[in-house]
Amino acid sequence: MGMPQLIVTAVLVEGRSKSEVARQYGVSRRWVITLVQRYLAEGDAGLHPRSRRPLTSPLQTPRVVEEEIVAIRKELDRGGHEAGAATIAFHLEQRHGSTPAVSTIWRILSQRGFVTPQPHKRPKGSYLRFAAEQPNERWQADITHWRLADDTAIEILNLLDDHSRYCLDSHTRRVFNSPDIDRRFRRAAKTFGNPASLLTDNGAVFTGRSRGHGRVALEVTLHEGGISFRHARPYHPQTCGRSNDSTRPSRNGCSSSHQRPPPANYKRNWTPSAATTTRYDPTGPSADEPQHRPTPPDLKPCPPAPRSTPATGASATTASTPPACSPCATTADCTTSASAAATPALTSSS
Repeated sequence: MGMPQLIVTAVLVEGRSKSEVARQYGVSRRWVITLVQRYLAEGDAGLHPRSRRPLTSPLQTPRVVEEEIVAIRKELDRGGHEAGAATIAFHLEQRHGSTPAVSTIWRILSQRGFVTPQPHKRPKGSYLRFAAEQPNERWQADITHWRLADDTAIEILNLLDDHSRYCLDSHTRRVFNSPDIDRRFRRAAKTFGNPASLLTDNGAVFTGRSRGHGRVALEVTLHEGGISFRHARPYHPQTCGRSNDSTRPSRNGCSSSHQRPPPANYKRNWTPSAATTTRYDPTGPSADEPQHRPTPPDLKPCPPAPRSTPATGASATTASTPPACSPCATTADCTTSASAAATPALTSSS
């Protein structure tokens, strides 16, 4: 016996009040009244679940348009022409000046039986799931370019666990260099343990492969720890895009509590630390950290972007600082040359 039958029995057979029954079964009194009325009018059939489909749908494709789509499909088939959804959309555009979306035409043809399902043609790449199965199976690292309220150009480094999407570390600097990346990775690994692999793009701060020889500090650290290092195409939404998306809460000054917490088995006796917050660190590099990065002589610095005259006050302290390059830090030339200028610490007023 289902819930509707129990409610009706309690009211009509046991003689209990509708309010009492509603409180006992955790439903509204209005719903108890509706069930009793349906049972009295239709019997047991009135207690069966009913469709919630709306009586009308203003955005539904008109029946006349559906029939015309089917007619065009049959006409193209008889003539031996290509009769796909895009072709039908072209003919509708020629006739009426407008057409439904190609996906809508395809859905109508599928409902009418004109499309034969062929799941074997599905690309093998569509079966790939861009997520790690276990914590610490794969980390992601990426740099996002941003400008503060006083038009100061900064870079935000995010380290993300690809399983729980938990932000392991988020730090900001004027310009990141390879030792900075390596230092932040070591700090996160000391707190959460070494990952099995790391995924980044092919920026010069992450790998020396683009220069044809040598390795950066991060590659040396990963090699010593037996950590697999993988690279993805820049701005690839299924891979590098997650690190960029994780920057959105920190751009608004939100703490890491807005993100999904790590799983219970991530690390035993784990306690949050200041290294895992996603708030900006306006103090910049510390005294024991290098603030400059040498530029190869064969690379010329990128031209500075135009800037407006800084206002007096806190923003005037950063007026003499050359701005960072445009957001293209994934290429070797721009990333390496962007650090030619000194990288002073960000002022606390930013």
